[in-house]
This record gives sequence, C-alpha cells and structure tokens, in this order.
Amino acid sequence: MTRIAAVHGVLAPHRHTQSEITDMVARVCLPEGTDRRVLDRLHRSAKVRSRHMTLPLEQYERLDGFGAANDAFIAGATDLGARAVRGALHAAALSATDVDLLVFTSVTGIATPSIDARLAGRLGLRSDVKRLPLFGLGCAGGAAGLARVHDYLLGRPDQVAVLLSVELCSLTFQRRDASMANLIATALFGDGAAAVVVRGADRPAPAPGTEGPTIVDTRSRLYPDTERIMGWDIRSSGFQVVLDASVPDVVRRHLAADVEAFLSEHGLKTKDVAAWVCHPGGPKVLDAVTEALELPDGALDITWRHLADVGNLSSSSVLHVLRDTLAEHRPPPGTPGLLLAMGPGFCCELVLLRW
Repeated sequence: MTRIAAVHGVLAPHRHTQSEITDMVARVCLPEGTDRRVLDRLHRSAKVRSRHMTLPLEQYERLDGFGAANDAFIAGATDLGARAVRGALHAAALSATDVDLLVFTSVTGIATPSIDARLAGRLGLRSDVKRLPLFGLGCAGGAAGLARVHDYLLGRPDQVAVLLSVELCSLTFQRRDASMANLIATALFGDGAAAVVVRGADRPAPAPGTEGPTIVDTRSRLYPDTERIMGWDIRSSGFQVVLDASVPDVVRRHLAADVEAFLSEHGLKTKDVAAWVCHPGGPKVLDAVTEALELPDGALDITWRHLADVGNLSSSSVLHVLRDTLAEHRPPPGTPGLLLAMGPGFCCELVLLRW
C-alpha cells in the first residue's frame, strides 16, 4: 500500500464575500437593465459565504477573451502551484530532489509547456523527473489524480510522487452570459490549489508518526449517456460551462451501488467508514450523496464548511477536505476512510483509505 505523506492547500490571493462576487457577476454577466433577482437567489442558495479569486474583482470586467484569461491562468497557476508543492514537501520532510513523479491536474486553463514543466526548474526538481499532466477530469481530478499516483507507486514502491491540482475557476466565468449554468457556476466556484505527497510502500518515512493514511484501493466509474450533463463547450470566449440540473439525480441513481460494491470487496459496509472525504459539488449534490449513502448526521461537516468558506475549487477541493480531515478528524488507527469525487464524463472516482 502507498501512504499519503502530506497534503498542503493554498488559496488565490483575493478574498471576497459572496455578496461582493454577486455584484461583480451582475455587472459582468447580466445585460444592462436585467432583473437580477434570479442571480441573487442562486448565489444565496449556494451556501457559500466567501471565495478567493485570482484577480481583483474590478479586473474581471476588463478581462476580454480566452487569450487574456488563459495568460492569467498560466501566471496564477504557476505561482499557486509552486506554493502548494513547496508546502507539501516541507510538511513531508522531503526535498524537491526526492520527487520521482509529478502529476498535474487542472480543468480551468491550458499551457504548453504544461504547468508541471514550468514548475520543474522553479522548484528544483530533478531533470529526470517524470511528469503527467491531466486535463478534462474536472471536479473528479483530485481523486482520480490520487488514484493514478497510487497505481504508479504500486509498480515503483521505493519512489515518491506528488499530485498537484490548481483550479482558477473564476477565469472561466463568461462575460455577458446570463444562462442558468453560468450563473450557477459563478455562485459556486473559487480559486485554489493543493499538493499531495505520496510515498511507495518501500520508501522509508522521513518523519514517522506524522503521516496520513495508506491508500488501499481505487475505483473508477464512468456512466453511459451522461456526457452532456457536465463539462465545457469551448468557445472563442473560453470555457463555457455545461451543467445540467440532473447531476443530483445521477448521484442518487448510481452512487450507493458503486460505493457498496467497492467496499464489499474489502469486507466493509458504509457504516464501517470512519471518515468521508467528499468533494463539495454544491448543496444539492451533497444532499444527494448524504441521502444515497444514508450517511449519519455530521459525516460531511468538513465538506460543508469548506464549501461555505471558499466555495467549490473543482479538483482541488477534495484535497483541501482531505487536509482538513487529517488535521481535525484523525480516526483510530486501522479504520477505513473513503475519498470520493464526481466530475465530467459523468464519472465517479473512489479512493479507499486506511488510517
């Protein structure tokens, strides 16, 4: 089994209340003279109190076109990514030269050379470091990236891997787009990054007793005929969100059977799970997860708090929830945990943990 050595999360530099962001969205997204009551209702119902954004609010009104937004993504992702990786390596008592694999996941910008390549020299990674940039996994990217790191380390148990997620969701908000999908996205999503250091089973721990859980197993599920319920349409203006109202229904229809089947392979039931590390997809999605899995009161408290404090950080969010779980809710040794996230495809990623 591989072991999570450290998790470090960072947030974009500009913090704003939900009401401040709502006012910006009204100016940028709604046609002049439009009744904003629907926008106000959507932003209130998101249950988000504040979010962090890459740019000062007034700059979003002047951010014109995909190129300008993507340039801001490259600059912001490089800075946040460096901070996240350095913080995670420091917490794991490792150096940049210890890293054998760097996996980078994002769905809010593109770059060639990729962000991981741009970070290699800045961080002092070895010239022979392996890199794996992942795009298109959306909110599932943090869980899927952790699963792929685990797969790699099973074959190279003496090595160290780092997963880096950077999501600058605010740069994808579409100007002059009053569609329901865009208004919901502007109500939920924020900007942040997270890095996870994972070591193989044969790699000695530099600081025993301070690490996180082991990764026992992973499971990926791709649901047929769901391609159009979540994702992007690529336009000249950038990434136009696709977000269908049926997402909670898909969760209710499929999640319980997938989780129960996965756990049963390890002799477990949902009641045995001591920690639920769940991506904060939004209030309706979290309600659907709770109902589908029949979770006890408080099981997703850390996830709900994360949503309220910083919004949905796409692939980075579940890693922030993992960090907070490690800091605040360490279950007894030997007990299981389940990390889960869902995203475009439509898909579900499950990672079974053991403390």
